[in-house]
Amino acid sequence: MKTRSALLLLLGAISYAQTGTFTPTGSMTVPRYSHTATLMPDGRVLIAGGNMLCYLGYPSCLRPDRAEVYDPASGTFTPTGSMTTAFTTGAVLLPDGRVLIAGYGTTQTMASVELYDPATGNFTDAGKPTTLTAVYSASLLSDGRVLLAGPAGTPVLVYSAELYDPVAGTFSPVANWPRQDSWYPVAVLADGRVLLVTDESTSACEIYDPASGTFNLTGSLGYFDGIPHSTLLLDGTVLFTGGNTDFGNDNRAELYDPATGAFAGAGTMSTARNAHSATLLPDGTTLVAGGAGQSGGSQPPLASAEIYDPATRGFSMTGSLALPRFAHRATLLNNGQVLITGGSAAVGGPQTSVGSSISGLSGAELYTPAVLLPAPALFPVSGDGKGQGAIWHSATGQDVSPANPAVAGEPLSMYTTGLDNGGVIPPQVIVGGRLAKVLYFGDAPGYPGYYQVNFRVPGGVSPGTAIPVRLTYLGRPSNGVTIALQ
Repeated sequence: MKTRSALLLLLGAISYAQTGTFTPTGSMTVPRYSHTATLMPDGRVLIAGGNMLCYLGYPSCLRPDRAEVYDPASGTFTPTGSMTTAFTTGAVLLPDGRVLIAGYGTTQTMASVELYDPATGNFTDAGKPTTLTAVYSASLLSDGRVLLAGPAGTPVLVYSAELYDPVAGTFSPVANWPRQDSWYPVAVLADGRVLLVTDESTSACEIYDPASGTFNLTGSLGYFDGIPHSTLLLDGTVLFTGGNTDFGNDNRAELYDPATGAFAGAGTMSTARNAHSATLLPDGTTLVAGGAGQSGGSQPPLASAEIYDPATRGFSMTGSLALPRFAHRATLLNNGQVLITGGSAAVGGPQTSVGSSISGLSGAELYTPAVLLPAPALFPVSGDGKGQGAIWHSATGQDVSPANPAVAGEPLSMYTTGLDNGGVIPPQVIVGGRLAKVLYFGDAPGYPGYYQVNFRVPGGVSPGTAIPVRLTYLGRPSNGVTIALQ
């Protein structure tokens, strides 16, 4: 208890910057669009896959086989390991710090799942799904497994899903997956369930509960020929922005409320957008940037950006991208900035002639919001940001230490910074590379601006005096501390 009180000091003051600005940073080693970008535990970003150049009207694309890493400290990109996935469709940061990259080979009959290890800079094959012939999406579930969805079976195309267990390294099909259309996981909700939306929104959406393996119908999204961009907000609702319909790209926004199972209008953007980015910021607003405009392939993509405010359910303009781009990626960094990478400056559409090409961009830029809110911080006993954590036994209030270690299944408590006051999205607590069950998160009693997190020690972690612990919130990892386990 005495340690806890002594350690409640802010690790850094909030930094202020000019409102809503985009500034160039280093360039990628190769141009890319439709790639993946994943924030890793050390604060660097893994850039993988995508297309360098595609010829329209022909199944011919030039793709990079090497990934690269962005270092925010230096603002530079450096090459890293080679990968085998031709079409990258999803990336997930696993609890143990590795990055899962999913997609398919040169045709949609070869599902591909591989793992990137930041410690070695190498990719390894994770094995093959048992039923999927391609992976169209990958979502990390609250129990640490990964939900993979895509087509299965030939020559009759159906849709299915599998669960990948990174601890066991195994795949298992999801029973009773809706097969009447191409159902995709859109958002893992705050309570751990998954919202599924069909590729053409002509019927009710569904909710998948991984804990029970059940499906239930929920509300209907407005009609889209393709799924609009989705963002899980701090209050647990899901924001859908833009996308395309039979009448062109759209400027509409809708909100899904899991409490009511209904969709409702959420205002309109300043312009129609498709293949844009939508990034939840730590203050609860969402940065919507770039994308293809209403005119499809007849004009360049957009450079404009805007902010969605859930308090007003409205959009307001912010600074403009240094380069117009669509099919780019936006990644929230530990310091509160947003890294924008790649994309293309040319939009393909019905007006684009067959045989013309779309090429990727190598340029990257940083969005700086009005206030930089840093990633969460855990408190160590030593006060140097690492080493034994200020974590205590929930039942006794005594500090966890080598002389008083924790045990598997025991509830522990700790304080942190950087959570949202009133938000319902739980933080992730990782102990020894495994997800812990969060029992409570909220204000720390008597310490304004700090938050208490209670969690249960996961099973399967080898005993030791320095088991690593970190917390991840809104995709951003905290510093690492350690605890003793017996």
